[in-house]
Amino acid sequence: MDEQALMGLNPNADACYRQRALAYFEQLKESLDGWEVCAQALAKGVYSDDHVKFFCFQVLEHQIKFRHGSLTAAQQQLIRETLMKWLQAQLMNVHPEKPFIRNKVAQVLALTFVMEYLTLWPKFFFDILSLVGLNPNGVDIYLRTLMAIDAEVVDRDILHSPEETRRNTLIKDSMRERCIPALVESWFQILQTYQHTHSELTCQCLEVVGAYVSWIDLNLIANDRFVNLLLSHMSMEELREEACDCLFEIVNKGMDPVDKTKLVESLCQVLQSAGFFSIEQEEDVDFLAKFSRLVNGMGQSLVLSWTKLSKMGDVKVSAETLRAVEGKVPLMLQLLIHEDDDISANIVGFCYDYLHVLKQLPALNEQQKTNVEAIMLAVMNKLKYDDEYNFENEGEDEAMFVEYRKQLKMLLDRLAQVSPELLLEAVHRVFNATMQNWQTVQFMEVEMAIRLLYMLGEALPASHGAHFSGDTTKTSTLQSMMRTLIICGVSEYQHSSVTLEFFETVVRYDKFFLVEPQHIPSVLMAFLDHRGLRHSSPKVRSRVAYLFSRFIKTLYKHMNAFIEDILSRIQDLLELAPPENGFPVLLSSDDQLFMFETAGVLIVNGESPAERKQALMRSLLTPLMEAFRMLLAKLPQEANEERQAVLADCLNHAVGFASRTSKAFSNKQTVKQCGCSEVYLDCLQTFLPAISCPVQRGPLRSAVRSFLHRMIICLEEEVLPFIPAASQHMLKDCEPRDLQEFIPLISQITAKFKNQVSPFLQEIFMPLVMAIFEVLSRPAEENDQTAALEKQMLRRSYFSFIQTIASSGINEVMASQGAENIERVLFTIIQGAVDFPDPVAQKTCFIILSRLVELWGGKDGLVGFPDFIYKHIVPACFMAPLKPTFDLSDAQTVLELCQVLQQPDVKVLKNYMKVFQ
Repeated sequence: MDEQALMGLNPNADACYRQRALAYFEQLKESLDGWEVCAQALAKGVYSDDHVKFFCFQVLEHQIKFRHGSLTAAQQQLIRETLMKWLQAQLMNVHPEKPFIRNKVAQVLALTFVMEYLTLWPKFFFDILSLVGLNPNGVDIYLRTLMAIDAEVVDRDILHSPEETRRNTLIKDSMRERCIPALVESWFQILQTYQHTHSELTCQCLEVVGAYVSWIDLNLIANDRFVNLLLSHMSMEELREEACDCLFEIVNKGMDPVDKTKLVESLCQVLQSAGFFSIEQEEDVDFLAKFSRLVNGMGQSLVLSWTKLSKMGDVKVSAETLRAVEGKVPLMLQLLIHEDDDISANIVGFCYDYLHVLKQLPALNEQQKTNVEAIMLAVMNKLKYDDEYNFENEGEDEAMFVEYRKQLKMLLDRLAQVSPELLLEAVHRVFNATMQNWQTVQFMEVEMAIRLLYMLGEALPASHGAHFSGDTTKTSTLQSMMRTLIICGVSEYQHSSVTLEFFETVVRYDKFFLVEPQHIPSVLMAFLDHRGLRHSSPKVRSRVAYLFSRFIKTLYKHMNAFIEDILSRIQDLLELAPPENGFPVLLSSDDQLFMFETAGVLIVNGESPAERKQALMRSLLTPLMEAFRMLLAKLPQEANEERQAVLADCLNHAVGFASRTSKAFSNKQTVKQCGCSEVYLDCLQTFLPAISCPVQRGPLRSAVRSFLHRMIICLEEEVLPFIPAASQHMLKDCEPRDLQEFIPLISQITAKFKNQVSPFLQEIFMPLVMAIFEVLSRPAEENDQTAALEKQMLRRSYFSFIQTIASSGINEVMASQGAENIERVLFTIIQGAVDFPDPVAQKTCFIILSRLVELWGGKDGLVGFPDFIYKHIVPACFMAPLKPTFDLSDAQTVLELCQVLQQPDVKVLKNYMKVFQ
């Protein structure tokens, strides 16, 4: 072997050596006999370096995986002999090989097994077992090989081809016939031999038993000698967790429901007799987490058996199974309420399934009602945060608790389905008790009480949030709790979690204020002062900005008396944060969007006359316009690119804020009716110069385009005078992205105003098309995926624009462009329908062609167009479906294609056939 190349296998080797080693590896893999050199080196133990040994096994692995079928019988025999010789050598080693080498050997053995067991090496396991006996080094390789075989043959998480699946089924069937009893016996001997002296091997063996039990005869494992051995392992500190996992796999095995019930019950009796159900005396939380998972598996298995037996109509046996389920509830409750969340989380599945069983029963007996109440109390207690939760810097532990809370919420929702009255009563009791003494109660208790009220909103669903109409028991209880929440003063509690929960709950039940509007002023003050938008925590302020927006949107009809006071109080939160002052801001720009929208909703929906609304809107938007003009004047003078980007960002925020205020308008309250047209036209005049700014062109154009989109909706035809100049500037020095974003704007104008904008469109049509053609013709790197995608999206936008023109009844826009230009555009549509491998564009092109044939194909149509139809359009209809990229399963594309061929005015097919006559 190339010794210098092998030096590059060391992780600390120089880059050139590593490169040489990689090249040598590829060379050995590809050569027909290179693997034999590696096999010889392994069999004779030539190399002591771990990385070289690993390298040799990798070469061997590649040969078995990809070339096994082409090897001669002698070569296949050489591989078997190499592996067995290497294994034999391990039996003598005082120090076993490193784990990464043992794992690689196991993979190679497993691959060889898969390739040869059914044909060439039926005695695979017997050969290995007779060689290794109970030698610890040999047993280690044997167990690792079994797990590697499980990964290759059994593991359902690994995708297999149909051929591999068929092969794997044959392997498992053959193993059941030939060797499984012998393997099980070997496992028993290993467990018994090494349980006190070699915990690592014992744990490995338990893992193997757990992996194989799902598809072998359960009686080989679920018998007295095996179960007693496993139970003895449950009492050994180093083995108990793996023994628990092994028992879990045994319990999880699919089987007849009656047999499963018997198995679980017998296992439970044995575990209970051995004292494992007395979990309060157990201090090892890692073991308890595994034990909780085992109990969860047993409980869920019993529930599944009950479900199957109930469907079969076996009343007597299903009743016995239900008693078995309920016999596990006390243990389930102990685990659910455990202070360790992992232990609790592992039993949630059984708890959820048990509640599902109760939901299906016609009525609950007293014990079942007691169980439901106990689960409720457990869930309520476990919802609480602990002292260590870091609210300001949430990490992995905090994320895990949030996920655990979601599981508890599922239980609460299920409890509401089983007994909504019990849940409502329990929450009411806990909530009232906590709110009466909130000043002296820890934050986690207060947060949990409000959280429970919040969670009732989903647990007891109501149509469109109408929690305060209908069932009087529910509505009066919820109303009472909401009233208490607001009046008791808990919004003053000095903890961010309580503050957030207060506002979340107020907004979830915002319909409460339609029933009792007298509470609106006090809640508004909470939103506006140190409890909400002025809170010391940025996280709270950010969330409250969003929640305040939602609150106002729902209750705007009740806000008339407070509008100007609210606007006055939030005025400083509506200022554009200047980029140069360096002071921290109360709200981020994203949060400010909600504040501007809120201000817009208050102004637009107030009962003031139009003049007052105009004045309020002007006072809201004028500071933005002034700041915009000042910053825009500064931007071209700024040489530093980073500083330019900051200024452009600030300008974009100003445009975004103004745009967001316009979301308040509706069909009932239009810009014109509110007298605000002039204000928004002023904004438009202020913002439009930004599109001709020589620096930061992309972001500025994007912001102004978005504003134009909004103004087309809000100002309607009043916006039209601004469009020509804006379009002219936007078409200068275009990038693909600019055009791609500009086309939807023109399409929006076309679809909305149609004939009103026909002259403008006739004027801009060819400049826009030429700009698109110019960008599409720019050369790009062959492997530049981003550029290719940008061009594809631009091409789609272009075809979409042509489709809008053709569908808007303004065919004069294209017809007036001159024969040469029209033909050029038409050829691009033919090209899009036939040549580009883009089904989306293809569909659009056929829709365009169908529409154009309809418009121009008759006697009064465009001169020369019928000729174009049968020379180009009809051939396209026949050529396109022959392309491999054509989507024949897309009914819309096929329909449009057929419609092109079926236009009654032009007798297309008849004319087309004349060409061949």
